[in-house]
Amino acid sequence: MIPENINIVKDKINRRCLKSGRNPDEIRLIAVSKNTGLASICGALEAGIKDLGENKAQELSEKVPLIDKTVNWHFLGHLQRNKVKYVVPVAFLIHSVDSIRLAGEIDQQAQKIGKVQKILLEVKTSEEATKYGISDPSELLELARFCKSAPALELLGLMTVAPYSDDKELIRKSFSKLRNLKTMLNERGFNLNELSMGMTNDYEIAIEEGATMLRIGTAIFGERDYSKSWREQ
Repeated sequence: MIPENINIVKDKINRRCLKSGRNPDEIRLIAVSKNTGLASICGALEAGIKDLGENKAQELSEKVPLIDKTVNWHFLGHLQRNKVKYVVPVAFLIHSVDSIRLAGEIDQQAQKIGKVQKILLEVKTSEEATKYGISDPSELLELARFCKSAPALELLGLMTVAPYSDDKELIRKSFSKLRNLKTMLNERGFNLNELSMGMTNDYEIAIEEGATMLRIGTAIFGERDYSKSWREQ
């Protein structure tokens, strides 16, 4: 089932790229494995997935030692500063940096272990109160400048979560806003290439708007049972 799901997603990515005049090789598919058991994760890896995404620091740190395949682990969720020390040693990329204080803590923890931590800045591109991220462009520029000057941080781009809506134009507006903010930063001397945007319900729109990283969970692993822990799945 999981290999079939991955093939369906990859086929949709290829077709949407063709329609949009994009190269599918520009897009990294991240399988969001939160609350997903090891058997399902291994099934995805055997089917060719190379990137996994987790939302919780504890779950990430528990799973990493149990997977013996080479994996790029992405941290996608809201990150508290007291959890940074658990994430930095294992994360290929942290998608959710949204403050100078958090960026500073990541920089400190990365320096301690001699690592340069790749990061994205999380931007709030909708009016939903439940969303995290920076909404003010001047604050985004200030944070980007801080990250550029931090010795143990490598800023690659931006991330957003679109509004949960059936309104495709509202979703498209969210993604185009992120793309425009990346352009704004690059015009000010940054060299950002990555846009992490697009999930199961909206990734085809995200591709049209320039996404380079897609965070796909349900379309690959199916619905998760959140009444159980990942170990019980």
